Amino acid sequence: QVQLAESGGGLVQPGGSLRLSCKASGSIFSINFMGWYRQAPGKERELVADIFSSGTTTYADSVKGRFTISRDNLNKVFLQMNSLKTEDTGVYYCKAGTVLAASGYRYLEVWGQGTLVTVSS
Repeated sequence: QVQLAESGGGLVQPGGSLRLSCKASGSIFSINFMGWYRQAPGKERELVADIFSSGTTTYADSVKGRFTISRDNLNKVFLQMNSLKTEDTGVYYCKAGTVLAASGYRYLEVWGQGTLVTVSS
């Protein structure tokens, strides 16, 4: 029905930058929001940032001023991560709230498979 494909993770030194991308595809009528969550080893998954169709954004306090979330008109969301810290290490998951074009315009939230970000010297 709906799939999310993430890319852009990798190994970076502290202070470096990475840009994550996530593309939604499938039977999509509209997307209410798209966002990024992360899960560090031994910790629960947490919200990093999200962006709604209105353009409203939300950021975790720990990333404000360093990360920027954005969307294009082709069902893609990006996360620009600057001034990375070792504590930013984790698996980053894309999430989207979608309205399906079929199935009576049912609302569906979907997750991507995750992309690993490692910040280490």
